[in-house]
Amino acid sequence: MIIEVVGGIISNSLAIATDAAHLLTDLSSFLISLFALHLAGRPASERLNFGWYRAEVIGAMISIFFIWVITGILVYMAIMRWVNQEFELDAMIMLITSALAIVFNVIMAVQLHLDNPHFTPGKFKRSKVVGSEQGNKVGLVGRSVSTQFHVKEKQNINVRAAMIHVIGDLIQSIGVFVAALIIFFLPDWGFMDSVCTFLFSVLVIVVTIKILKDVLMVLMEATPDFLDYEEVKRTFLSIPGVEHVHNLRIWALSVNKVALSAHLAISKDADPQLILEEATKLIHKRFGFFESTIQIEEYSPDMENCEQCLSPPDKNERRKSADLEKGMADGDQKKIQMQQQQPTDPENG
Repeated sequence: MIIEVVGGIISNSLAIATDAAHLLTDLSSFLISLFALHLAGRPASERLNFGWYRAEVIGAMISIFFIWVITGILVYMAIMRWVNQEFELDAMIMLITSALAIVFNVIMAVQLHLDNPHFTPGKFKRSKVVGSEQGNKVGLVGRSVSTQFHVKEKQNINVRAAMIHVIGDLIQSIGVFVAALIIFFLPDWGFMDSVCTFLFSVLVIVVTIKILKDVLMVLMEATPDFLDYEEVKRTFLSIPGVEHVHNLRIWALSVNKVALSAHLAISKDADPQLILEEATKLIHKRFGFFESTIQIEEYSPDMENCEQCLSPPDKNERRKSADLEKGMADGDQKKIQMQQQQPTDPENG
């Protein structure tokens, strides 16, 4: 990145500077991850019950804002060059700098592939969960247990992200190299530098928008995309003795740490402790939750019609059904009113 910054200044190329800004995205993400790991090691307190895991999310937002400011400045400079037709560039320095960037990215891609020979971009394998229960706790409403597991991944997601970034950097560096070749042989085509700046700025924005979306979903405590809410619910209901599931909450503490809480209503003849242990082991084996809290209650038929006991999808479905019934009722009422308003045939009097 430093080489590209220096090369961009010497060659007066904004395209190289934008490429360096893309690398800055990767570097800042890496530094934020290191800082987050440091903070995550700090113990939870009475005020910060979940620890410092969301420090990574806050840092990511700051990083995105910083990168967007830099990208905006580069786009503004590219527009000013286009307006003023100032395209004095050193194509040779551009060629050398972009060529070095290509070599560096190829080395990085090869190194990542050698370190992870079974790596295939875009594919994930199911995580293996290792850990143990931390203990049981009994509440006023029912029996519950809180467990925390450490997930040992068969395939490192960070390696996949790093490979995607390296491929993106490689494509961008190749684009700068091609633009430098064009400018080298056709000096009047200096505007290609500004064109590349616009294109690469869009690439930077696209990459960071995906990160921003993940950050906002964590802050909104949304269920992660890789988890199916209804599938988790069906998993609980597949346990013999579990009659109803309500107050199911799935949210992310950070991008890769997901928590769960749920109330399981069981039949009278079911063993609460056995169901508690079975449910805890099953969801951690299948989904790899970082932390979970499960409460056991005795099933009551009233739960089927209880508004608070309905899951969000069930509430939405009930709301849609109610709206549909209301719409049909309103339609029937309008038909009756129209029939009543129709004039009577005098002959049939």
